Amino acid sequence: MGEVYLLTGEPGSGKTTAIKKVVAALGPEHCGGFYTEEVRVSGQRTGFEIVTLDGQRGLLASTSHSSPHRVGRYGVDLTALESLGLAAIQHALQTRPVVIIDEIGPMELLSPAFREAVSAVLESSRTLVGTIVLRPYPWADELKQRPGTRLLELTSTNRDQLTEQLVTSLQQKLNEQGMLVMRGEEKEQQQKT
Repeated sequence: MGEVYLLTGEPGSGKTTAIKKVVAALGPEHCGGFYTEEVRVSGQRTGFEIVTLDGQRGLLASTSHSSPHRVGRYGVDLTALESLGLAAIQHALQTRPVVIIDEIGPMELLSPAFREAVSAVLESSRTLVGTIVLRPYPWADELKQRPGTRLLELTSTNRDQLTEQLVTSLQQKLNEQGMLVMRGEEKEQQQKT
């Protein structure tokens, strides 16, 4: 079984930003999966977009989507999740040491196929770095309490430090496995410490 790091926190606590920093630090050759971004119109959040680490995009949820699957005021497009998100997870599981899943939350958990894909990552030797809903939620709570899961709750005061610690831990693991070729600045920083 691989290592599992789940970032949680209130909306706006920096979970997706932390995920993007992890991906930037490790490089695309080590990470696969997806993250979500807010869609805003005139400053108002109108939905969420799924973005795969290889650059594909699709609308996951929208206030104007008339889906039977709803979370709050958003209609959820499970087809976008399953065609983009699941493919990204499956590809990462076969080709990358680190699988990125942002987010494991109410919208994504509407899909049984998504839950199966997350379970496949958990049963593999891959490292999972994901974000997960903070509030109590069925199935997500089981993941948070799973033995070996490292749950990191981000706040505005600790997010930078926790993200840095996570990146360092992941770099060390990849380095131990002979997978990480450090860039010049990273080598200098590690040699100083």
